Amino acid sequence: MEKYNEQDTILRLQNPSTQLQAFREIVDRYSQPLYWHIRRMVIYHEDADDVLQNTFIKAWSNISSFRGESKISTWLYRIAYNESLTFLSRVHQSVSIDDAGENLCESLESDRYFDGDKVQAMLQEAVSTLPDKQRAVFNMKYFKEMKYEEMAEIFGTSVGALKASYHHAVKKIEAFFSERD
Repeated sequence: MEKYNEQDTILRLQNPSTQLQAFREIVDRYSQPLYWHIRRMVIYHEDADDVLQNTFIKAWSNISSFRGESKISTWLYRIAYNESLTFLSRVHQSVSIDDAGENLCESLESDRYFDGDKVQAMLQEAVSTLPDKQRAVFNMKYFKEMKYEEMAEIFGTSVGALKASYHHAVKKIEAFFSERD
């Protein structure tokens, strides 16, 4: 297998004769990490699959507007984040937050794609209580170990604001765990 070359891929995306093959390689390369990024935002497997599909549809539809000024991964994560927020706003309109929170543990335990222990389930429940942006920042930093600078490109905000969001998210998660002790 050839080593991935970001600049080469960007050039091939900009060439109509190689665009489709380059995009297929991007889908192959980023499907799994984007799925887990989305999954941590929307929680359920089926929803994550739908949002991932929407992410790649939006990316393909806007491929001509990608100028290569940022990394492909940054561009895709931004689309995935926005698609996740769009999905969550639709869900929040149709389901109350309290109802969703009550059913989360049961859903995680019965989810065949979730194989975590009790602490992992509690962590996921705690993360699900965070506001959308804090949840996304926490997931990117904690699970993906993404650098604040890269997240700043995705969110279009400052590193300081992201550090504050992460700090607040950690404090809320700590409080969630201490309430259950």
